[in-house]
Amino acid sequence: MHISPHRAAKQLLLALAILFLAVRNFNAAPIPAIQKQGMMHGFLILEDENHKEIAVGDQTYVVRGNTVKSRLVFRFKDGSVDDETAIFKQGSVFQLLSDHHIQAGPSFKKPSDVTIDVPKGMVTWVESSDKEKKTHSQHMDLPPDLVNGIFSMTALNFTSKTGEMDVSYLAIASVAMITKPRVLKFVIKRDGEDRVMLGESARKANRFNIHIDLGGFVGKIAPIVGKQPPDIKLWTEGEVPVFIRMVGPLYEDGPIWTISLAAPKWGEAGDKGTE
Repeated sequence: MHISPHRAAKQLLLALAILFLAVRNFNAAPIPAIQKQGMMHGFLILEDENHKEIAVGDQTYVVRGNTVKSRLVFRFKDGSVDDETAIFKQGSVFQLLSDHHIQAGPSFKKPSDVTIDVPKGMVTWVESSDKEKKTHSQHMDLPPDLVNGIFSMTALNFTSKTGEMDVSYLAIASVAMITKPRVLKFVIKRDGEDRVMLGESARKANRFNIHIDLGGFVGKIAPIVGKQPPDIKLWTEGEVPVFIRMVGPLYEDGPIWTISLAAPKWGEAGDKGTE
């Protein structure tokens, strides 16, 4: 089989990128726990690129002492599910203990099932095909600022003097038929303000930009080979900040979807529910 020089160069650059990510050392500082999380149950809506509702979500936090169990579940109209449960401690900083993230169904290009055990330094993931499922495990030195499952806590804990926060995120990457976990760096910066309406009341929402930093040589070649992930936008509101919106992909090479806070609607559907 003939492989064009351009394709061969692209594959080589991708292989070098993955190798670089495997050995790159990031400066890692845990997220300061300024706004500690309390018991909560929130409702979310997920929309596609055409602003069509494709899923409804539930975000819950259960607090036991200084330990919090977070669960975010999106149930799609096509039967797909995005289900992530994280357990973390909150003292002077946030410390992720474990994260289990499942994505399955036609809304996703491929199923994903990843478990992170931070104290043990173990990452387990399941590769699924039409014929079989294979479970893989790998020991890793996981950074203390890992934000899998607690990503929204970053923007909620910016101080008035914080202009930028760098955190780590573990992703499962596949290149040349080899799938392995990689730690990426998310660079979160203040990105201005937007006007948002609550009923007839106008509020100011703080906008944040999240850039996935591949670093150095990889960061330079990623746009060339079409592998630079798009930036993510996230909004919070209020003196006691609350998450209100996020725009970006939910998986590698995924479409740009929008997550927004939602509230129950009263009317015909609600009335039927009381009959």
